[in-house]
Amino acid sequence: MRPRGSSTARTGHPAPAQVHHPLFARFYAKCSVAAEPAIGVHREELLAGLSGRVIEIGAGNGLNFAHYPSTVSEVVAIEPERRLRTLAVTAALRSDVPVDVVPGVAEALPVKSEAFDGAVVSLVLCSVRDLPRALAEIRRVLRPGGELRFFEHGRGGGRAMNAGQRALDKTVWPLLFGGCHVSRDPVGAIRDSGYELGPYRQLLVPAKGPRMPSSYCVLGTARRPAAESPPDSEAESAPGP
Repeated sequence: MRPRGSSTARTGHPAPAQVHHPLFARFYAKCSVAAEPAIGVHREELLAGLSGRVIEIGAGNGLNFAHYPSTVSEVVAIEPERRLRTLAVTAALRSDVPVDVVPGVAEALPVKSEAFDGAVVSLVLCSVRDLPRALAEIRRVLRPGGELRFFEHGRGGGRAMNAGQRALDKTVWPLLFGGCHVSRDPVGAIRDSGYELGPYRQLLVPAKGPRMPSSYCVLGTARRPAAESPPDSEAESAPGP
């Protein structure tokens, strides 16, 4: 058994290309810890009730790890950025549940099909390069009936804010914030990717103070349909044993 926080891929296949954003990683690590008083309560809600094997995509510096319930038997945490992955390994060692930190990207998850009871995306769908492909990969690795938990930011705030979000996405925002986009529609993307949407709610983060382009969040659940089998193309692309 590998120790918690191991960065060895589980399939024997080489990990996908890694990401290196050292300046953004330092910025994110500091800002995410500073924002935890406002975000931690949402992490608790996001992860409550999960059980079995869980995959977390874009684990960052591992701030979710402390909130996983004891009913989770194992977390496989995917993180492409090297500095953040190192911080996630440290956080994994402090976790009350086993966490295995693995290099990889959302669009090509280095794990077997139908291997997980649950999947978690937390402020990550904004920055994946190919959103439909990433969501298809998450659906592939979930067992039929498996649950997707999401806490994401995206489009919101009315016409003026929407126009500003689109303008930022086309100019400086992704460059400044590690590929992040503020005008995506995470709920619509999840629905369009074949998931059955469960309850979700919209919220502002932070709840008080000035509203930023990234303040418009959604927290909820979805499921891979219970009767679904992987399409041939997904089965063929799945990693081997």
